[in-house]
Amino acid sequence: MLTDLEIESRSELKNIDEIAMELDIPSELVEHYGRYKAKIEYTHLENRRKTGKLVLVTAINPTPAGEGKTTVSIGLADALKLKGEKVALALREPSLGPVFGVKGGATGGGYSQIVPMEDINLHFTGDFPAITSANNLIAALLDNSIQQGNPLDIDPRKITFRRCMDMNDRQLRFLISGLGGKSNGMPREEGFDITSASEIMATLCLSLNLSDLRKRVARIIVARTYDDRLVTVEDLKCTGAVCALLRDALKPNLVQTLGGTPAFVHGGPFANIAHGCNSIIATKTALKLADIVVTEAGFGADLGAEKFIDIKCRLSSMMPSVVVLVASIRALKSHGGVKKGDLGKENVDALKKGLANLARHVKNIRDIWHLNVVVAINEFTSDTDEEIKVLKEYCSDIGVPVALTRVWEEGGKGGLELADLVLSGIRNADMTVATYTYPDNISIADKIRAVAIKIYGARSVIFASGVLKQIRRAEEEGYAGYPVCIAKTQYSFSDDPRKIGAPEDFDITIRGIKVSAGAGFIVAYAGEIMTMPGLPETPAACGIDITDDGRITGLF
Repeated sequence: MLTDLEIESRSELKNIDEIAMELDIPSELVEHYGRYKAKIEYTHLENRRKTGKLVLVTAINPTPAGEGKTTVSIGLADALKLKGEKVALALREPSLGPVFGVKGGATGGGYSQIVPMEDINLHFTGDFPAITSANNLIAALLDNSIQQGNPLDIDPRKITFRRCMDMNDRQLRFLISGLGGKSNGMPREEGFDITSASEIMATLCLSLNLSDLRKRVARIIVARTYDDRLVTVEDLKCTGAVCALLRDALKPNLVQTLGGTPAFVHGGPFANIAHGCNSIIATKTALKLADIVVTEAGFGADLGAEKFIDIKCRLSSMMPSVVVLVASIRALKSHGGVKKGDLGKENVDALKKGLANLARHVKNIRDIWHLNVVVAINEFTSDTDEEIKVLKEYCSDIGVPVALTRVWEEGGKGGLELADLVLSGIRNADMTVATYTYPDNISIADKIRAVAIKIYGARSVIFASGVLKQIRRAEEEGYAGYPVCIAKTQYSFSDDPRKIGAPEDFDITIRGIKVSAGAGFIVAYAGEIMTMPGLPETPAACGIDITDDGRITGLF
């Protein structure tokens, strides 16, 4: 069996100018980063009147079995192209942490890939280093202000802004910095987040343009004073410098799929601590250029799709015409209680039990957001005819269209059935009026309750001691109108990763909140959320190598 890299190496990539021409992008707006990738000067496209149709790809709750959401997204776009549609992808950029850790890259797989996959997975066009540098410039200036007489009266115990780096490194989660005497800074506790979890990443991805980015960066909260007043990036007088570092990173990146479909790959926020989807700028640019845009939201629909709808769509005035809900029979059996080592064996009873997870996601998409939904079964070789029959019959019983996809093995050809269902959903999209989970004008606490009860299926929300006081203070300080971004486990509808399937009679406990003023949302913490992952016992990095002629091996 060929590896992803071997499949790519045997494929003929088009020059990026050809890809840009497919979308009628003027050559003067294409900034080359080699032959196969480029940045697009999006500002000259903002006044185009064209607006394509948006297709959101999401999934059931993740399991160790894998769902293949990105692979299906890419294969669907290639399938739509094969059907003669003018289509583009809009996906997130990979983080080096997962690439060298356990998850691997984020460029799809098999014959459903975005390419050049090794470039995209390793540094790409430098967006992540720019975001990391911008973040750490703020952190350095914050500590320097304290060192230089502390004119802002910052309380070192109330610093909320953390340094970041794009690597999994558990050693950096909690630190004491500033040791070595007065000239080396003030000793204090701090720590690092991975770049994907930084507020700068979320802020860039939700900015509409450079002017909007400047406003958002300026209001990022970094600390509080001794008398509890907020300190922002604007107070540090570094807004302009931060935006200068982010100027080129704000421009969307253009690459291609193995099928030659244009793909905008830009931004990479986590879907638990942040909103988990690519940049607004990239998505809107794609919608100005293509008739259909396929995009993706991170983790399951309870996290990624909810935040896509309630945060990204709310801030950008766009809404998907169709939602594709990706599931695999292996993953559904996992939700039915089957252990990873036994997922290759037929188990219809476990599959039927796991279908409750699929059903709840379908219900949310149709009944809460009022969007057209299509189920995509990402087929694995271990799937049996009986299991496929049971899943298809169940989807028919609950009235949701379903398609079997073989895009990993066949590329776009393996997604033609799914493409037909998506096109049908687009044609019927005008028959429904999409809605958010909650309105803008209710309290922060009620927004949290709305997501927990309507989307997760929780019985109620429990606010830990002091959290309601934090919420009241946030509302008094002017953040009442912000949407909420609930940070919880991706493995369950609940805040307990062990409660798989579709749990009932559970409560969601909110342990604290944080105002992400630059991003423009309130983070509500439901459980312990890791913002700096660690490496596994055998990191993927140990299998990556490079030959003497510069060819990378072992990357997946």
